[in-house]
Amino acid sequence: MTGTPELRAVAYIDHLAYERRLSPLTCKSYARDIRILLEHLGTDDLAQVQSPNIRQAIAQLHGKGLGGRSLARMLSAWCGFYNFLIRRHGFQHNPCHAVRVPKSPQKLPHALSPDEATRLLQFPVENILLARDSAMFELFYSSGLRLAELAQLQPDDIHFAEGTIRVLGKGGKARIVPVGEYALQSLTTWLALRLQIIKPDVTALFLSQRGDAISMRAIAYRLKSRARQQGLHQNVHPHILRHSFASHVLQSSGDLRAVQEMLGHAHITSTQVYTHLDFQHLAKIYDAAHPRAKKRN
Repeated sequence: MTGTPELRAVAYIDHLAYERRLSPLTCKSYARDIRILLEHLGTDDLAQVQSPNIRQAIAQLHGKGLGGRSLARMLSAWCGFYNFLIRRHGFQHNPCHAVRVPKSPQKLPHALSPDEATRLLQFPVENILLARDSAMFELFYSSGLRLAELAQLQPDDIHFAEGTIRVLGKGGKARIVPVGEYALQSLTTWLALRLQIIKPDVTALFLSQRGDAISMRAIAYRLKSRARQQGLHQNVHPHILRHSFASHVLQSSGDLRAVQEMLGHAHITSTQVYTHLDFQHLAKIYDAAHPRAKKRN
């Protein structure tokens, strides 16, 4: 069991990156959470850490204002780290297993209404960058992609005849998702223009003005800017279009399992949050239409 805690943490992050094939952003998040653990434990002998030590660290972080969701994510990272130490370094127990974090109220994801989504996506395509933006935003909403999934797409991932796209999701898991007609039309327009700016050896579907692969930050910025120009005053980010896709498909179909497959959720519990959004939609209709619903002024 040789090695400092820091070296073991590096080995674990390498394991996540190269063996489990988690995304760079996910690995960065794990590394940050484990660094916080090591700072709070203040010991070089991780094998001697017990559950009370973990509970104390959780309590201190909660006292600094961290909520239940953040603490649960952090505890999950710590637990995975100790499982790794058990498998690879001969540790005998995982001190995180008996620890619970404070619960926090469930925060429902925000989604655009269908009218707001339509307003966001209806803008004149007057140049090559607007053609690219139209294709990106239509694809976000049409197929419910994560930001990282869209950023790493390549032209060969699109299957126009079948109306589908191949997506590489979390953990390197591939899935096939449908693409709507509007998104396919926008993609066709963009692919023809893309050839004018692409640099040699660049394989990304979506490009920057310089012909390189566009960054995730640039995608998020373009979407937020477009939302403001379209008169949407809320903070519209890529995941809002994913939430909107999920809630609108669920409202229309009621098929939770199909939405789970299209979103690439490993567990149905991750998808069930959208049933609450669907209920909110129905409740608003009821309140507006039923003569004995909520009192109106």
